[in-house]
Amino acid sequence: MSADESVPVPGSVPVPGSPERTRSASPPGSPNFSGKWRLKESENFDPFMVDCNVGYLKRTAAGIVSSEHHIEQEGEHMKVVVKAAGLGSGKHQEYDIGGTFSEVEINGESAQVDTTWVDEGIRELHRTESFEYLLVRELVDDDTMVLNLESPKGTEAKRIYKR
Repeated sequence: MSADESVPVPGSVPVPGSPERTRSASPPGSPNFSGKWRLKESENFDPFMVDCNVGYLKRTAAGIVSSEHHIEQEGEHMKVVVKAAGLGSGKHQEYDIGGTFSEVEINGESAQVDTTWVDEGIRELHRTESFEYLLVRELVDDDTMVLNLESPKGTEAKRIYKR
């Protein structure tokens, strides 16, 4: 075996399009994202939103308002409520990791979202009629959650949340 090749983890399969990441139905010691998370920092978020067809006014609002994620996780089952101060009732997601759910994106388009476990986080592939983007939710430590985003054009962004 060459130095480039990785040893497969029993019960895991490669994630399409990402050979260095693997997924399994229920990874041992998988992270628990339960809690109330408040946005503390964003990196490169506006260019990411431009790539996702988000208009100027919504991008400006997203850059100004505070955002919170309220998460309840029981094993594979996730309930996520995303609240943004002053922007209505927010976004409600409920799904089982490994499954698919539907939601409306910030630009107003309906999306199908495929979810899987990857390494120490959850991979969400969001698909609309006009674009798709990748979100990987991971815990950096007990008090820091990072949303790693990749746009259809390859722009990478981060949203860093604290408990």
